[in-house]
Amino acid sequence: MKKTFGLGMILWGLFLSRGFAQDAFTQGEEYFLLNRPQEALPFLETSLTEDPANIRAGLYLGISYQQLNRLDDAIAVFRKILPRGGDETARIAFNLGNLYYSKGNLNYAGQYYTQAIEADPAYASAYLNRANALVQAGSLKDAISDYELYLSLEPRSAKRPRIEQLVASIKEEFAAEERRRIEAEAAARAEAERKQRLLDEISASLQAATEESTGLSAGTEEVLGYDDAFELE
Repeated sequence: MKKTFGLGMILWGLFLSRGFAQDAFTQGEEYFLLNRPQEALPFLETSLTEDPANIRAGLYLGISYQQLNRLDDAIAVFRKILPRGGDETARIAFNLGNLYYSKGNLNYAGQYYTQAIEADPAYASAYLNRANALVQAGSLKDAISDYELYLSLEPRSAKRPRIEQLVASIKEEFAAEERRRIEAEAAARAEAERKQRLLDEISASLQAATEESTGLSAGTEEVLGYDDAFELE
């Protein structure tokens, strides 16, 4: 009887705890949707603590931290819930990418944008933000690909003119760089040919000088003779 009573109390306690967490989530969600992150925080924190499986509570909590510029807290929450993100995996990874981008960590930002795309290949914003991160990192060719994928997913995007202008500028820079490379190679070949011609001319001059010296030597090979005998006095 005592065991039954004890088990009943435990179950009742779990029920109350889960009910309180659910109530906290409801209130936190209400404040969150009203764009009042500071007021949403305590409820969302309680909800996630009491029910770690509530991924939406974690997502709202991370975004609230982000809105309040508590970036490290937001990162910690998102990384905690990401492994069990389920249908929210893409959004969680995307927000992590944004956070790391804000902190200037372009490598991590790119990794999480990629994870968001892997979870949802049609996630247009992830392509756009990854492209921006690639531009910042100097990986312009990869950035072009992501910008074009974004535009294919969002053909009516208000950002289209700016993106198309940026892509055109990048492609023109690549074209100019290729022209400079071709010109530099041509100049290098011309210089190499000029030096070779100079060496050939010097070699030919030296050969001619050697032949002339040989001819003069042949003319002095005869020993001069004297008919008169020397007399010692």
